[in-house]
Amino acid sequence: MKTERHAKIIELISRYDIVTQEELADHLIREGFSVTQATISRDIRELKLTKIATSGGKQKYALMHDGSEDMNEKYLRVLRDGFVSMDMAQNILIVKTVSGMAMAVAAALDKMHWHEVAGCIAGDDTIMCAIRSVDETLQVMGKIHQIVRAD
Repeated sequence: MKTERHAKIIELISRYDIVTQEELADHLIREGFSVTQATISRDIRELKLTKIATSGGKQKYALMHDGSEDMNEKYLRVLRDGFVSMDMAQNILIVKTVSGMAMAVAAALDKMHWHEVAGCIAGDDTIMCAIRSVDETLQVMGKIHQIVRAD
């Protein structure tokens, strides 16, 4: 039911200039959905809806621009800018960064969603990445080398 409701919300905000949660609830009720204000509020948050200006100066609900491609490029840039060196100890990957950049680089590594990486812990200029196996540690090192040498 939730998936159907979310699909209907996306359809409705694409078709109409919906300005308020109450207006969205009215449209959904007319379409046969039983909703409360709390449900609408949660759906807006889960769908990552935002308000954009209309030509009449009002604001209406719209899907937030994902920007995932932009974010991916930002993470790659952080990794390139902060990376200094790396070394391995079995399945532990140690990444050295510019002072103060370890947390940002660790976040970038986490956002890569590489299945080989179980997790990262960052200090000021050092990251410890737990990798699932020794072979996968070598694979991750290769991926990082490709990224930082891509400039």
